[in-house]
Amino acid sequence: MKLIDTHAHIDMLQNPELGIKEAREAGVGEIIIPSASEESFETILGLCEKYDDVYATLGVHPEDCEKFSDSTAKKIMELASHKKVVGIGEIGLDYHYTKENKDIQKRVFNTQLEIAKILNLPVVIHDREAHGDVLEILKAHDMKNVLLHCYSGSVEFMKECEKLGYKIALGGVVTFKNAREPKEVALEVNLENLMLETDCPYLAPHPFRGQENSPKYIGFVAKEIANLRNISYDSVVSQTSINARKFFNLGNK
Repeated sequence: MKLIDTHAHIDMLQNPELGIKEAREAGVGEIIIPSASEESFETILGLCEKYDDVYATLGVHPEDCEKFSDSTAKKIMELASHKKVVGIGEIGLDYHYTKENKDIQKRVFNTQLEIAKILNLPVVIHDREAHGDVLEILKAHDMKNVLLHCYSGSVEFMKECEKLGYKIALGGVVTFKNAREPKEVALEVNLENLMLETDCPYLAPHPFRGQENSPKYIGFVAKEIANLRNISYDSVVSQTSINARKFFNLGNK
């Protein structure tokens, strides 16, 4: 079974088409491109239309929340009918750089969760230093199909999320030598709840740390998780790909 990159900002690569070509050569099957801003919607859908196994999630990142408007919400609703749109994301909360706009972030997050429920689409969550608020809002909406992208919480928080049926995605950070918590999460998470991602062009795995990340490197994430769990590389690839196909309903696209 081929690898699936569940979170790759292909549109942000220096050469998106080369990134897709090299991913294919590296044994990557489906790639899901998340949007971060309204301005990226058309570019991402254009890539999806050009390549068979490239899909999209639509949403506005919390760092762009102050640009979110009623027209943005309407646009997401309209474009989500595209056959290549498989979720709403990446959406959520980010308190790393500022907490001064928390109320705006929460409002935009709530609105996009409401859209996901109306459209019956899964959500891809960005959660940076906002675990408590993210969980509280997800619970308030009784969200079922939730993927915590680039998971950065503790094992304890991960287990709380698992009890709610949420899924966890790990990327290049798990390969960093000083990444204690991500390695613990990789070891403890139920393999049936795990997916792989690169979050390219960010967070390239070791030994490419500091370079532009690309879906072609996702195998390094799978290899590290296999080593940590003392299981085969193929078993990690197989189960995480099964999980991704089920979560994003890729078998029916």
